Amino acid sequence: MALRSRVKTVIIRFYEWILRRELSGAQRPRHVGVVLDGNRRWAREAGYTDVAHGHRAGARKILELLEWCGDADVKVVTLWMLSTDNLNRDDDELKPLLDIISDIVDELAEPDKPWRIRHVGAIDMLPAEHAARLAAASARTKDRTGIEVNVAVAYGGRQEIADAVRKLLQAHAESGGTIEELAEVLDVEHIAEHLYTSGQPDPDLIIRTSGEQRLSGFMLWQSAHSEFWFCEAYWPGFRRTDFLRAMREYAARHRRYGN
Repeated sequence: MALRSRVKTVIIRFYEWILRRELSGAQRPRHVGVVLDGNRRWAREAGYTDVAHGHRAGARKILELLEWCGDADVKVVTLWMLSTDNLNRDDDELKPLLDIISDIVDELAEPDKPWRIRHVGAIDMLPAEHAARLAAASARTKDRTGIEVNVAVAYGGRQEIADAVRKLLQAHAESGGTIEELAEVLDVEHIAEHLYTSGQPDPDLIIRTSGEQRLSGFMLWQSAHSEFWFCEAYWPGFRRTDFLRAMREYAARHRRYGN
């Protein structure tokens, strides 16, 4: 068994070497969005009765992913960690999940880490304790120069657009303008300026794990021209090999805008 494991490791490393070689000089995505799906199913199939084990394993995987993204020269990573729909889960699952999310975000914000944390989502929908921890992590890392990591917690694509329109209307009202005046000049850029990801490039590549082939509203506005890559592996089982395959697939695509 030990020999078989060593042989498998050697094969995987050789395959990764081939993938990295194929990626040499290839186009790379600036912004990668990831739907971290499959934590609960991974836990159940691994024999755990408490799905929190899957969420913890998924949280640890984030650290690996960010290292891989750094090696690939990715500038922005958006991690969908909790949807607005997930907030309707029973408290006995939601509370531990929020604790796990807050703990991993705190770890990402530790002084020895290079990443800049930015919460994207409806922070007012979160319990005060967890909202405060996410805000504090963002504040502690705002001057860092590493990858900008968007933690999408209490995030929904439709909610984001509704919030953007609301902020736009509020800003226009505060400037003394009327609805009629806004209607005459309103365009897509006005809304984009008020999205949670304002100031960042739209995602070039969106990855979803667990075999589901839908976005479920993730980055609904920003993904208009994104490339999508769906992976059968559950998020805790996502490997560097899978990441490199996604990078290779992205590099091979000819991106066309408008059709």
